[in-house]
Amino acid sequence: MPQRCEWCGSDPLYVAYHDEEWGVPVHDDRLLFEFLILEGAQAGLSWSTILKKRGNYRKAFDNFDITRVAAYTEVDSVRLLADAGIVRNRLKIASAIRNARAVLNIQEEFASLDAYLWRFVDGVPLQNAWKSMSELPASTDISDAMSKDLKKRGLNFVGSTILYAFMQAVGMVNDHTTDCFRYHELRQAG
Repeated sequence: MPQRCEWCGSDPLYVAYHDEEWGVPVHDDRLLFEFLILEGAQAGLSWSTILKKRGNYRKAFDNFDITRVAAYTEVDSVRLLADAGIVRNRLKIASAIRNARAVLNIQEEFASLDAYLWRFVDGVPLQNAWKSMSELPASTDISDAMSKDLKKRGLNFVGSTILYAFMQAVGMVNDHTTDCFRYHELRQAG
């Protein structure tokens, strides 16, 4: 049994997420948008709650097609608020739509969401070396700067703590603990 980060536990869904996704560099705009929306939806909830609803989110939000979500109307908002498969929070749903519209502007200005986001880490994953989860920060100067810039561009649910979790999820930072088998794999790949 390989050594994993202690947050992973033994839940098969968490183990698969930890082993296959968390900390792996993402450069696909659709997937980056998905994580941006899911991390915002998670605010005030557990990641486990969102992970269990992820398939429902993909279905409800047209597989996070940015252009489609940006075109959502009040009819779509009502549909989403009635969807028990996702977190039915009016502010978070409105935020997802608003954020999609803002992401389209980012794509126009920077050619891609990927190019915009990864410039905050100079295009290379930051490699930390935490020995325990207690050492991991909740936010950093980089997530602070990203949050400030995204808010200026009209996005919501993009506070510094949410964005640091996003950075961890999409591999902008390797925050697997040094005793975790994924730490070494991602460090070599990064």
